Amino acid sequence: MTIKELAEKIGTNGNNLSNKLSRDNFSEKELRDIAEALDCDYDGIFTLRDSGKTI
Repeated sequence: MTIKELAEKIGTNGNNLSNKLSRDNFSEKELRDIAEALDCDYDGIFTLRDSGKTI
């Protein structure tokens, strides 16, 4: 899938998505939208650095 195709699926344009990809600057909603467009699950988790435990 191209950036343009993905952008269309999530309701944005290719330039905007490309800029966000280069800056690695996504909201959780955008990540969930991208996952849905790619037929994936998005699991946002926190992992404690000292123990490796996820919360």
